[in-house]
Amino acid sequence: MLLVVDIGNSNLDLGLARDGALIGHRRAATPVGATPDEVELLLHQLLRLDGHGLRSVDAIALSSTVPAVGATVQEIAARRGIGCVAASAATIPMSVDVERPAEVGPDRLVNAFAAARLHGCPAVVVDCGTATTVDAVDATGAFVGGAIAPGLVLGLESLATRTARLPLVEPRLPDRAIGRDTAAAIVSGTVLGHRLLVEGLVARVRAELAAAAGVAPGQVRSILTGGLANTAWGRALEGFDVLDPDLTLRGLVMLHAETAGTEVAR
Repeated sequence: MLLVVDIGNSNLDLGLARDGALIGHRRAATPVGATPDEVELLLHQLLRLDGHGLRSVDAIALSSTVPAVGATVQEIAARRGIGCVAASAATIPMSVDVERPAEVGPDRLVNAFAAARLHGCPAVVVDCGTATTVDAVDATGAFVGGAIAPGLVLGLESLATRTARLPLVEPRLPDRAIGRDTAAAIVSGTVLGHRLLVEGLVARVRAELAAAAGVAPGQVRSILTGGLANTAWGRALEGFDVLDPDLTLRGLVMLHAETAGTEVAR
C-alpha cells in the first residue's frame, strides 16, 4: 500500500494507492506548527476513514510546499521504517530547464511530470489552490517554467482582512461585469477577474509553447487541477482540455513507481 501526501499552504491532500492505482482521497487543513505526534495522529485518522491505518502503509511519496510539515512526515516515515520519496528537482525524472531548479515548488514539478506522462506534451497545467500556478512543459517533456499568482480565495480574503470596509464574499461567478453594489463589484473584480487571468495566461503560455514546438496552439494540452478545479468556478473556465483534480496525487503515485521500478495504472 502506497501513501501519497501533497502538503499545500492551506490543505493536506492524502491518497492511498494499491498496485499503482489511486484508491482513496482525503483532505484536511495543513497542520502548520503541529508536533510530529499530532501529524502522525492526523495521517492515521484520515486513513481510518477508509478502513486503513499507518500500519497498512508500505511506502510514502510526498510533495510539500510547507518544508516543516514535509520534514515531519519524513521523520514519521523514518521512525516507522517506511520508505519515503520526497518530490524535488533532484528526484523527479524530468528535465527542469529553469534558472534555479531547486527553488521550484515540488507540487509544480509533480504536476508537470504527471501532465506529460498522462496527457502528453507540450502541455500547460493550471493548479488553482492558495496560489494559482501555471506550469509549462515543452515538446521534449521538460519543465520550462510558468507563472504564479495569488489564488482566488486568497484574493477575496485579503480584500476582507486588509481593508476597513470591504466584505468577504463567496467565490461565485457573476452574471455581469458591472457590479451594482460593493459585494457585486468585488465578485466581478476578483472572481470574474481571476477567471480572465487564468484563461488569459493559459492562452499566452499555450501560444509560446506552440511557437517553440512549431505546432498550432490547439496541439498544446491544457490541464486544470487543484482545490478549485472541480467547483462551479473551475468547471466554467474555458480553454482546458482536461479537468484532473487528482493530478498531483496521481503524479506522486507515478513518481514512486519510477523510483521503485514498478508498474502504474493510467
